[in-house]
Amino acid sequence: MTSPAESYADSQRRGAQAAEFPALTDFIGELSFELDDFQLQSCQALERGSGVLVCAPTGAGKTVVGEFAVHLALRQGRKCFYTTPIKALSNQKFHDLIDRYGPEKVGLLTGDNAINGDAPIVVMTTEVLRNMLYAGSSTLEGLSFVVMDEVHYLADRFRGAVWEEVIIHLSQSVTLVSLSATVSNAEEFAEWLKTVRGKTEVIVSEHRPVPLWQHMLVNKRMFDLFHDADAARAHDVHPELLRYTRESLRRLELSGGLDKRGPRGRGRRNVGPPRQDIVERLDNEGLLPAILFIFSRAACDAAVQQCLQAGLRLTSPDEKVEIRALVERRMSSIPTEDLSALGYWEWLDGLERGLAAHHAGLLPIFKEIVEDLFVRGLVKAVFATETLALGINMPARCVVLERLVKFNGEAHVDLTPGEYTQLTGRAGRRGIDVEGHAVVVWTPEVDPRHVAGLASTRTYPLRSSFRPSYNMAVNLVGSVGADRARDLLESSFAQFQADASVVGVARQVQKSLETQAAYAHEASCHLGDFSEYFALRVAIGDREKAITRQSQASRRDQVAISLSALKVGDVIRVPAGRHGGLAIVLEAGTAGFGEPRPLLLTEDRWAGRLAAGEFPHPVEVLERVRVPKNFNHRNPGERRDLAASMRGLGLERGAGRRAKPKSGGEDRELTRLRHDMRKHPCHQCPDREDHARWAERAHRLLRETDALREKVASRTGSLARTFDRICSILADRGYLAADGTVTAAGKMLARIWTEADLLVAECLRDGVFEGLPPAELAAVVSTVLYEARRETDERIGLPRGPVTTAVEEILARHRNIAEDELERGLDATREPDLGFVWPIYRWARGETLAKVLASGTMDGEMPAGDFVRWARQVVDLLGQLAEASGVSAEVRGSARQAIALVNRGVLAYTAMA
Repeated sequence: MTSPAESYADSQRRGAQAAEFPALTDFIGELSFELDDFQLQSCQALERGSGVLVCAPTGAGKTVVGEFAVHLALRQGRKCFYTTPIKALSNQKFHDLIDRYGPEKVGLLTGDNAINGDAPIVVMTTEVLRNMLYAGSSTLEGLSFVVMDEVHYLADRFRGAVWEEVIIHLSQSVTLVSLSATVSNAEEFAEWLKTVRGKTEVIVSEHRPVPLWQHMLVNKRMFDLFHDADAARAHDVHPELLRYTRESLRRLELSGGLDKRGPRGRGRRNVGPPRQDIVERLDNEGLLPAILFIFSRAACDAAVQQCLQAGLRLTSPDEKVEIRALVERRMSSIPTEDLSALGYWEWLDGLERGLAAHHAGLLPIFKEIVEDLFVRGLVKAVFATETLALGINMPARCVVLERLVKFNGEAHVDLTPGEYTQLTGRAGRRGIDVEGHAVVVWTPEVDPRHVAGLASTRTYPLRSSFRPSYNMAVNLVGSVGADRARDLLESSFAQFQADASVVGVARQVQKSLETQAAYAHEASCHLGDFSEYFALRVAIGDREKAITRQSQASRRDQVAISLSALKVGDVIRVPAGRHGGLAIVLEAGTAGFGEPRPLLLTEDRWAGRLAAGEFPHPVEVLERVRVPKNFNHRNPGERRDLAASMRGLGLERGAGRRAKPKSGGEDRELTRLRHDMRKHPCHQCPDREDHARWAERAHRLLRETDALREKVASRTGSLARTFDRICSILADRGYLAADGTVTAAGKMLARIWTEADLLVAECLRDGVFEGLPPAELAAVVSTVLYEARRETDERIGLPRGPVTTAVEEILARHRNIAEDELERGLDATREPDLGFVWPIYRWARGETLAKVLASGTMDGEMPAGDFVRWARQVVDLLGQLAEASGVSAEVRGSARQAIALVNRGVLAYTAMA
């Protein structure tokens, strides 16, 4: 019981706090909970007039600090912008703030939506704020606070630069509230914030408000990963878990149940318990609702089907009725004819049983309904990809990781400690659960000690992904001039991190120089200058490599010539690889797309394009067959019939004849070098090879030292040099004038916000989009936006007429720009991708959703969520074409008509949602 003296002291303390922090006192009075220490410290810093960087675990309540910034802005009669990385999070925050402050005080700007944009509180995606800053929008007047939720997104390699642009460009009168996941270099990030934003306090909390328990599910048994808290701190795995996994592994080995192809062999995927068994086990343990992370869209959908086929039901009859009523209410705007194409009935069946998938391939409204039902406790188990961990408010009692390996777009890689923390951070609902639970499913390749390391390493470093772009360059030059623009780039977090690393690299250079001198001393020879002799040996090796490269280049040229000469119906032999064997040429030559890539049909009925790199020697025509005039290589039956015709040719399957390599005479330079080496006095030294070993070490170290020197030089002022190269291209192409000002073309480029910004601007200037009807324009602009989830071996056909012509023009301009970029040492603009041309073209021409999705990609049906996401991006770029300065009235009109054609059905609904 509190004594009178303690009560009096508490009263005095509260009185002093109310006097020092009156705004915070009012804010706390409106809350139904007490603030944690880190929340209190952060809010106090804001009221003192300081910016803040708040780093805390997922679910710790960082957004309370952002809401206090909103409270301060309203109290001052000024504005607060609340920025988020994704539209879904913006929509969520918009509704949260409306519930608190009313609809008249809250606006939303996401690109799709513009609601009450002049309100004192505006929620927006970070890109919208960046665009406002470059345009000098009047909406910025009276801005007092900017909240940057999930600021660690600046490490995102595709969109991260936007965060740094905003931080650098915001007026110094604006207080920045940065909310981040826990990162290990928070102090470094805060030091940079201080250099560009002024006074900034960093508040870091490692404390999870809901404790998280770590488990492993081995077969049908659930084990604690650690025996107790002390073991967790020491990374000591529970001994019973270690013993049981070793026994399980031994049993599998004895039964022959292990795949011998390594830890990621295909045979191991079914070793873990069936997914329905996992869900039932969680239900029995009282661990639902749960999110089960599976790093594959198809596997998420398959998991739901497996549970349904097993008869799993997690809901009561009353819950089923409530779920159906909510779904039907939310889906009432979707056209009835589209429901079957969207897989609506199967999806609803899963929801009614408390089961759902959540991934980027789902229609946005499907994902929103799943999120809503999960938060309400009606959906109990969600199978999700890692996209669910990106800020959406969807906590669970338990999180399950089926694997600790995911595909990153290029290869299968292990989860990082940061990713593990982000995913498992969903477990434990504040105010609902007393504890959260993270479960890793054991498979033979999963070592519990590795899981312990992931679970115990709670932080990860924040690395900048900032780099200048063409659009950024013209906007910077246009707003502050070239010199000031260069200074701003040098003040980025990317340059801050690069400069900090130079000191360590410079020390490494000095150490290497000392070691190199010692090696050179060991290589000295009493017969002469051994360094001179060794240089001859190096020159001989370099010349031999050059001759080999020349020979390979000649061979590639011969292969390319032979491929260019192929005609439809030629039968050739693909020498090796997945598609090795006989093949019929379906489409000859380059087809206007650069290097020769004939379209082939192999004996195994595969149809696709192969490049010169697949053929080690020039191609020989073995036979000719007739290819039907309207042959459709996408039709399995037609492929089968034509492939069968090869078997009647009497050609053996196997290696074909190889052209003999052309033999050239002895290279004169190589002959001279070898003569000079043999005549050198050191060549006769009995210790020659011993000296050579030391000389080789010195030579190798010299190369490494030179590389380190280049690293120092490249990091010092690296962004400014990149900016200068970009400005050089822009000046050569007429976007910047000789005096450094932005031209009319540059002003047009300044309003093109896409990865291929310069390519789009070049197409606009050269009239590539002129004369294109609306549907054709939508199809053509999709090529600079779309990026297939995986590489394909062939290019799809194009709608005949203006689309093909325009795409050829785009590809030609891309090649021209890429050559310019590579010549100046810049990363080349990504090549246009034709994979979305047909889907968006058919949709814009009014075809049904079912037909559009069914004919989507070379890999099969296009997921509805992918179609909507890419179609939205097409609409966004069309909107830019309609608004950018200097665009012809014809293109503007066609772009606006195309937007109207695309924004129908599911697109019209998602644009309003």
